[in-house]
Amino acid sequence: MKKLPSNARLRYIENSIYDDDWHSTLHSHPFTEFFYVLSGKGKFKFDDKIVDVIEDDLVIINPNLNHTEISDANNPLQYIVLGLEGLQFFTSEDNDIGYSILNFYDYKHDILFYLKALLLEVENEDNLYQNIMVKNLLNILIINIIRRTDFELFVYEDVDNVNKDSVFIKNYLDKHFREEITLDDLAQITYLNKFYLSHIFKEHTGYGPIQYILEKRMSEAKKLLMTTDLVISQISGILGFSNPAYFSQYFKKKTEMSPSAYRKKYKNTKEIPDETL
Repeated sequence: MKKLPSNARLRYIENSIYDDDWHSTLHSHPFTEFFYVLSGKGKFKFDDKIVDVIEDDLVIINPNLNHTEISDANNPLQYIVLGLEGLQFFTSEDNDIGYSILNFYDYKHDILFYLKALLLEVENEDNLYQNIMVKNLLNILIINIIRRTDFELFVYEDVDNVNKDSVFIKNYLDKHFREEITLDDLAQITYLNKFYLSHIFKEHTGYGPIQYILEKRMSEAKKLLMTTDLVISQISGILGFSNPAYFSQYFKKKTEMSPSAYRKKYKNTKEIPDETL
């Protein structure tokens, strides 16, 4: 979904070098960060994952992702870093990892021109036109990044919209969890990239969409086993499982009890065995 990044807002931009007194501590921000490596080499750490970075890499880190940079001692990192509110970025290769690393060696002059222009404009004391210039330069920078990326880079606006999308998906799944639903189906319904919608939904609920469907089915299965005399095959069919054997196998995997044993233990009791959706 390529569109003009109208809600982009620059929070800060700095030209930084990794000094000896820098301590690599995992941290996160409620906004997106760009790191463009001007020189040197090192690594970025994201929770328990570490990835290498080199000159002309652009590291895009979406909000609320733990991260820190680690520099090579003999060839320290120098980079331009900027904080960006209002947008998140995903590629089809990211799935739900929350960051992208793109190399712009072939287009470095285009990207660096606008990064350095932003640095100069932020230092400019002409308050009358500064905000207009910053906004326009930032938008052109983002458009250039999108154009110069080898694979599709999806841009999504505004945290409020992200929350609305997540709520919409949850409400839809709550109504249709008995049906056969794929990520492609949800992408078509919501007009969102399937990898992106999976990411925001997991942030919102703690589950991926398909996992949420299965958890919802388990929750309903427990209620039906506790409150009805429906046979196992009927419950399996009602909840949309492909066959009763798979339903029983999955139920036992999740609860460590067969559906029959679960019913025998909890039938007509007010006890809630575990949390339900």
